[in-house]
Amino acid sequence: MTDRVLILDFGSQVTQLIARRVRESGVYCEIFPFNADPGRIADFAPKAIILSGGPASVTGSDTPRAPQIAFDLGVPVLGICYGEQTICAQLGGAVEGSDHQEFGRAFIEVTDDCALFEGVWKKGDREQVWMSHGDRVVRLPEGFRVVGVSDGAPFAAIADDERRIYAVQFHPEVVHTPDGGRLLANFVHRVAGCAGDWTMAAFKEQAIQQIRHQVGEGRVICGLSGGVDSSVAAVLIHEAIGDQLTCIFVDHGLLREGEAEQVATIFRDSYNIPLVHRDARELFLGRLAGVTDPERKRKIIGGLFIDVFDEEAAKLGGADFLAQGTLYPDVIESVSFTGGPSVTIKSHHNVGGLPERMKLKLVEPLRELFKDEVRALGRELGLPERMIRRHPFPGPGLAIRVPGDVTAEKLAILRKADAIYLQEIERAGLYDAIWQAFAVLLPVKTVGVMGDARSYDHVCALRAVTSTDGMTADYYPFPHDFLGRVATRIINEVRGVNRVVYDVTSKPPGTIEWE
Repeated sequence: MTDRVLILDFGSQVTQLIARRVRESGVYCEIFPFNADPGRIADFAPKAIILSGGPASVTGSDTPRAPQIAFDLGVPVLGICYGEQTICAQLGGAVEGSDHQEFGRAFIEVTDDCALFEGVWKKGDREQVWMSHGDRVVRLPEGFRVVGVSDGAPFAAIADDERRIYAVQFHPEVVHTPDGGRLLANFVHRVAGCAGDWTMAAFKEQAIQQIRHQVGEGRVICGLSGGVDSSVAAVLIHEAIGDQLTCIFVDHGLLREGEAEQVATIFRDSYNIPLVHRDARELFLGRLAGVTDPERKRKIIGGLFIDVFDEEAAKLGGADFLAQGTLYPDVIESVSFTGGPSVTIKSHHNVGGLPERMKLKLVEPLRELFKDEVRALGRELGLPERMIRRHPFPGPGLAIRVPGDVTAEKLAILRKADAIYLQEIERAGLYDAIWQAFAVLLPVKTVGVMGDARSYDHVCALRAVTSTDGMTADYYPFPHDFLGRVATRIINEVRGVNRVVYDVTSKPPGTIEWE
């Protein structure tokens, strides 16, 4: 069995980044809540455990603690930020509130060598890290020694080599700790002895076997959205069970220009996968009429998708399973580990299950993957590059790119503007440098002069961000001549728009997407 690492989550906004860094080193890992059942943790059989950061204070009486099994299993443990503090508090050390808080870039002085630092840092080095803490450790448990200090943390890195327990006050998972990925790789490879043999080729073969075992002789319907996730899921399932799979493509009228035709062509012509193409544009637009709240839009769209699947499954003579392209971030964000608001982030996904009235069971073969891992799997499956590299496009489609009332006229305007924007990004050779780009039709109109006439038309906003998995994002710094060229084309070619603006908002960890 492939070596596995378990991350226990204490509510940090960047816990997913720990998982990403571990997987990037070739080791499979999962995230459990800090209060996961000890039996579940034991059954997972981790070869190492990582305790994440979190917003609570260890000095409180009712704040989270690591389950005792994390220490009793005898596997290496790494504590990060809150994880370090709870290790010290639980094993006999002490943590106090501090007048010297550290938030942001800091520097650590490496005071001693240890296995965690081997080949990366050595005694006497001064290294940049990213801190985010108010409390600090003031007394170490027996068996620990200090291996790193910072201005605000006298125990910035500690080690118990005999028990193979290490902890750091900083966050190695974020890019602002330049050597953080190497430290995490050190932990899982050097300290824990993980082989690093988790690859997409291995995942594909394992997933195919799991699908065959789950489905047996049953029939599966898969809802295609036109995006990377559902497309990869469909091709993977088809490779596993062949014609037991039927794909249902719902054209809800909220897709980008030409996407409906592309999906039908690729799946019917290139893969010969049985495909039902349901034209539901009038149904969706009718239900969305007059709805302005984005959360209601998402729920209406998600509910209608389920209804359509139910209808089409009945027409096919019934099905046993519904396949979805649910990803690991969808699962994590839709389950609040620490009572936060994350359960509302992915409300258009059915990651929490299906309505009781449906007889279908879920097949979610991508449930363990991040977005870039899905792209790698798509390449392993031989999907066309134009589909694999497609920017993420949320399930609600253009409905949440039209704040306010959604109409066919607004969608037509937005679709044209969005297409021009993406065309210019492709022509400039910037598409792959950008994680997501889209246009938004703002719910305001402005007065302008076009030629010799006064106009009263829509404002179109453009958005482009760089990211790896959407957990954090920063706006893409287009040159002014590019933005001028795009704006000129949109205003000249899209009737109904007389002003174009560019959104330069960054997305810090834990926030929902711009809409």
